[in-house]
Amino acid sequence: MKIALGVSGGVAAYKAAELVRRLQQEKLDVQVVMTRSAQEFVAPLTFAALTGQKVITEMFSADAGAPANVESAIEHIAVAQRIDLLVIAPATANVLAKLARGIADDFLTTLHLATTAPVVVAPAMNVNMWEHPATQENVEALRARGVRIVEPDEGYLACGMTGAGRLAGVEAIARAVCEVLGIRHDFDGETALVTAGPTCEDLDPVRFLTNRSSGKMGYALADAAGRRGARVILISGPTALEPPAGVELVSVRTTEEMYRAVLERATECTVVIKAAAVADYRPVSPHSKKLKRGAGRLTLELEPTPDILSDLAREKGDRILVGFAAETDHVSEHAREKLRAKRADLIVANDVTQEGAGFDHETNIVSLFTRDGRELSLPRMSKFDVANRILDEVLRLRHASRQVPTVEGAPGPDT
Repeated sequence: MKIALGVSGGVAAYKAAELVRRLQQEKLDVQVVMTRSAQEFVAPLTFAALTGQKVITEMFSADAGAPANVESAIEHIAVAQRIDLLVIAPATANVLAKLARGIADDFLTTLHLATTAPVVVAPAMNVNMWEHPATQENVEALRARGVRIVEPDEGYLACGMTGAGRLAGVEAIARAVCEVLGIRHDFDGETALVTAGPTCEDLDPVRFLTNRSSGKMGYALADAAGRRGARVILISGPTALEPPAGVELVSVRTTEEMYRAVLERATECTVVIKAAAVADYRPVSPHSKKLKRGAGRLTLELEPTPDILSDLAREKGDRILVGFAAETDHVSEHAREKLRAKRADLIVANDVTQEGAGFDHETNIVSLFTRDGRELSLPRMSKFDVANRILDEVLRLRHASRQVPTVEGAPGPDT
């Protein structure tokens, strides 16, 4: 996820550098926007070094000393469209007033008006300025518009006074950011193995059998699990996707390669999510040379590939096992049968013929079928949101498996 961190002019501006590091720990891509007054307290170079990105300090200059151009003139729109969140910390009384009244006289305040992303604001100022009715009215106006306010702490202030006005702690601001973005840490201690993408089965040196899977659903699951605190092993067939930050990528091509990689790494994992669209069949005898076009028909002899999900279930242990079922008809019936036959804990099924649910879409429409009889149909949503709903169900199953009822007179686990 991408966020813009606005830094306004106050002595607390130096704490924004620590905030950048803390947000990066949440795998957030941070771009800093500084007001002119902020640059009196901290040099833009500090934030550029921390983020590895350009620090935006002016409204119209693309680079220091460069003349304004069309690109720099609309940069605030470009930034506004690509961010998932705008954070302003510290926010001075002056900036609060501008935000509340819709004034846009620099890059930061213009960005605030241009973005539709959520906004988190952490004020910092003198106690009398914070308690002034005008400031409180501005804060309430922002709250009424849905802005998340991280109220300042009380204590000794730089001006020598004591009271409310000190910038909230970095952890408090980071916690607010995570809550707004839906970032959780409920998978701490879990190791998730996720498979993604298609597999390829060679016919000859230039042709192969495969399917239309883009890998987007599996990559979204790996990304979501990592953001929620899991160690993630992503075993992926060929895709054009960049792996999410922080995951361990194992690249494979054939079903046999994926089979070996999954069974080898599954012993390390507490959760296995089989989102890959593996080939069910492969040529019995791939040709060593390119097949030439002939006058008649060509008959291919195919054999089944290894059944990864079934073999995983035989050595399942305490692991939560999730399978996928991409169907074109009788989705519920096929999903329930797969849940039973594969001895999985959860089957994620979808009708790939539905608009917005097929291969290579940014969205998906799925139904969840669990070992304890729960069936949940989800509306169309982004694949990242679908991933989080699947992970929510994994946690529910994990919790249920640990709630072992005790019955008087029943045999114990060692009986």
